[in-house]
Amino acid sequence: MEQILESVREKYSAVAESSLSTRNEGVKAVAEAFGYSADELLSIPAEANMGLSCGNPTATANLRSGEVVVDLGSGGGLDVFLSSKQVGPTGKAIGIDMTPSMIERAQANAKAGGYENVEFHLSTIDNIPLPDASVDCVISNCVINLAPDKQAVFGEIARILKPGGRVAISDIALKGELPEAIAKSLAAYVGCIAGAIPIEAYRQGLLDAGFAYVEIVDSGADLNAYTKVENQSGCCSPAMEAVSAPNGLPIVSDVCCTPASATSLHEDLTKLLHEYDVNSSAASVKVYAIKPKN
Repeated sequence: MEQILESVREKYSAVAESSLSTRNEGVKAVAEAFGYSADELLSIPAEANMGLSCGNPTATANLRSGEVVVDLGSGGGLDVFLSSKQVGPTGKAIGIDMTPSMIERAQANAKAGGYENVEFHLSTIDNIPLPDASVDCVISNCVINLAPDKQAVFGEIARILKPGGRVAISDIALKGELPEAIAKSLAAYVGCIAGAIPIEAYRQGLLDAGFAYVEIVDSGADLNAYTKVENQSGCCSPAMEAVSAPNGLPIVSDVCCTPASATSLHEDLTKLLHEYDVNSSAASVKVYAIKPKN
């Protein structure tokens, strides 16, 4: 799994170093397909959006002025910046991401946008560098499915939330068995599909972490929306090579400015989505949970 995790980090580093942004029509279309309005996208730095979402957790988190909100897997800062407007100057929006290039991109976006109530931390989401019971709300957007140890992530969310704190997550979860080609594809793993767990396992994982009132709703969004970014990934995209990890997933061997004959992970995911209807097995879901007050 360390090899897989490093491949995920390399892929997202390449995306962070690319020119993908809301200015690309395909990137904008992906964000809108998963619930962002044109006005929301225009209200934040264009570089904060790279077409990596599977929902819009800020639309359902019911954030209030003065709250502290944490975004797990914050990327370029898309949801952090939208959250910062909702919690206001007396609140704080915090981003957690394991990829240095993403943190650098998010910090540059924060500086360009003049955001003063945001901060970003370099860390994996199963070891969050925040104190116990210090957060009002945890959000995340298509990232927990990438975590090898999801139960550890659920435990960390419970730890940092205040009693009565809440979760509003957008993610990919399974409602059926994935086709073998998808389940064993690294492109599908880093594309947030092959690493997903069944909806019921997701619910039970949150309950086991101590949450109450867990609800998971299928948003009905079309996962094929990711193909809208086809041919817009630019030069800096990881390449696929016929090398496999012990579990059968192919390993990324080179990153950034690969030969034209190489197949990028984004292009490979697009190819898989053209061949298979993942909507029959996976879903974009909205996840809600509350940490008990006692």
